[in-house]
Amino acid sequence: MTAWVRGRVQGVGFRWFTRANALRIGGLDGFVLNLGDGRVQVVAEGPRDRCELLLEWLRTGDTPGRVEGVTEMWGRPRGEYRGFAVR
Repeated sequence: MTAWVRGRVQGVGFRWFTRANALRIGGLDGFVLNLGDGRVQVVAEGPRDRCELLLEWLRTGDTPGRVEGVTEMWGRPRGEYRGFAVR
C-alpha cells in the first residue's frame, strides 16, 4: 500500500509517529518520506488487514499536525523492504 498524506504534516514529527504506529501494529515493512510538495508518502507492505489499520490511523488517528486527506493505492508487495524506516 502506498499512501500520500496531505495537510500540515511536515515539521511536526509526523514521520516518526507514523513509524512508531507501524511498529506498534507489527508485521509491516516499508518507509515514510517527506515529499517536496508538502505531502508525506507512506509505503507499507504486509498483511492487508495491518496495512488497513495503518491507513485508518493516517486518516482518523491521533496524528501530529493536521491531516486534510489521504489518497492510497494498493499494489503487489515487492519484498524490497526490511523493517519500517523514516527517510
